[in-house]
Amino acid sequence: MARTDSCVTIHMVASLDGFIARSDGRVDWLETSDEFTDGETLDPDFVAAFLETIDCYVMGSRTYETALGFEAKGFGWVYGDKPTFVLTSRNLPRTRDNVEFYSGDLSKLVNERLRSKFRSIWFAGGGAIAGECLRLGLADEIRYSILPILICEGISFFEKLDRDVALHLKGVKGYKSGMVELHYEVIHP
Repeated sequence: MARTDSCVTIHMVASLDGFIARSDGRVDWLETSDEFTDGETLDPDFVAAFLETIDCYVMGSRTYETALGFEAKGFGWVYGDKPTFVLTSRNLPRTRDNVEFYSGDLSKLVNERLRSKFRSIWFAGGGAIAGECLRLGLADEIRYSILPILICEGISFFEKLDRDVALHLKGVKGYKSGMVELHYEVIHP
């Protein structure tokens, strides 16, 4: 049985023109040199406390591979020891015990397994995954972090949406890095 207090959040960092990665999957544009003096500082203690509120992560295989690449470069595993569900039918390396690969029905995973066990469920990557989550009516909110850069082409944040999705703006924050975070509630018909 699904928890009534569970929340499925889609979160992504994207360029201003709506791309989460270049066409070849590179995310070399994630670091920008912009400075917005009136913005808030991303205090490391605040970030750590916020990340503690997330109970589990769901991501696509390309996002997982990107995270493994960041880890190999010495940036660490940003998802900590939280359960991480990777949606894939490919055979990928499993580098930690808290990672589970899943290739079944996304609605069953979310509604039957995750909502019954976790309060805060974060979809952390994949334009196709984000689009599918919205198409199936699984998402409760979207947190969209926009970086001050245009990359002209790439992988869209929401791939292949087949209908309009109504949203309600819950909050906006600007940061010293020039990043803007938009927080929306998904309006379910």
